Amino acid sequence: MESPRIVATAARIVRDLGIAEEIAQDALVAALEEWPRTGVPERPGAWLTATAKHRAVDLVRRRETYARKLAEVGRALTEESYDPEPSGPGDIDDDVLRLIFTACHPVLSAGARVALTLRLVGGLRTDEVARALLVPEATVAARITRAKRTLAKAGVEFEVPYGEERAARLGSVLEVVYLIFNEGYAATSGDDLLRPGLCEDGLRLARVLAALAPGEGEAQGLVALLELQASRTAARTGPDGRPVLLADQDRRRWDRLLVRRGFAALERAGDPRGYGPYALQAAIAACHAQAASYEETDWSLIAALYGRLGAVAPSPVVELNRAVAVSRAEGPAAALPLVDALAADPSLARYHLLPSVRGDLLARLGRPAEARAEFVRAADLTRNASERALLLGRADAAEPGGRRLPGGS
Repeated sequence: MESPRIVATAARIVRDLGIAEEIAQDALVAALEEWPRTGVPERPGAWLTATAKHRAVDLVRRRETYARKLAEVGRALTEESYDPEPSGPGDIDDDVLRLIFTACHPVLSAGARVALTLRLVGGLRTDEVARALLVPEATVAARITRAKRTLAKAGVEFEVPYGEERAARLGSVLEVVYLIFNEGYAATSGDDLLRPGLCEDGLRLARVLAALAPGEGEAQGLVALLELQASRTAARTGPDGRPVLLADQDRRRWDRLLVRRGFAALERAGDPRGYGPYALQAAIAACHAQAASYEETDWSLIAALYGRLGAVAPSPVVELNRAVAVSRAEGPAAALPLVDALAADPSLARYHLLPSVRGDLLARLGRPAEARAEFVRAADLTRNASERALLLGRADAAEPGGRRLPGGS
């Protein structure tokens, strides 16, 4: 949970992301050694950050360039004990923002920027980054390793850029903030559907970026999207922590303040005819927020918006979502061929939502045995325990009393 801020603080001092990660790990080891004896401090995040900072300063001192480096970071660093922590969703640790812009430097390829930022800022494991990007885990690991070496070799400054340089990096930064939020909104693995800390970090960063670039429609579109998505958080799980499908959510539990903030940001995104990918997704989320119920949702408009989104940002996941909207607007028979056409896409081979959507369509078409098989296959593909339980429940509901298929536990 604290890793991004610890890495960011250390990176500001040592100017090397690989070394900063090692220092952060050293701080966590120090906590494991000391806290059992002394107790967990009142502000554990601040303790970890201070420990990492002191170790980073010690490392700088040991370098031959100690005098020059210490002048750069300021002698005050040796006297501080704790860093201020963000006080709420509207606040942000500046070091985290610097870390994101550094990881999104143009010297790196687009894929490397996203992978490195998700690893350092999102705190995602390599397999989680691979899932977010729909690429093999080995590819992600190689990208991250090369990215750290490239930044160190190029001597990239640890800073938030200005002017044209900031504009050049903004697209990559928006993408990684979006992916960080998504991992918090639907966790790749673990027992829980949500990782609230990542959602909060993603939303906070999006708000800061929107303030840094008030005239950038996509920055406003991203914050609108995340505000609207975050508004549903309380309704997405039941008292037992199990996921609640959109169709079954109690919309009275949606946060109306976040909904209003989302609509306001979407207004700032500019002319709807010129919407980019994030603003289009925000417009889709706004359709859900406007509807009094799942049945009253304007599915035809959502399908059309997904069509526009697919034109400006082609993706098999976008097409899968469009198929869901088509199924609600025109019926499952119209959507099934769209889903079947995606089955051959290699990037969706391990994507559990593809068989999940297909299972839903088959169930609605009165083909329970086939639907059940698809739900079980989806359950086998997900590594999130909550999602797995939901999918196996849908498998049993599709064909009550049916034999549990191989792989379903």
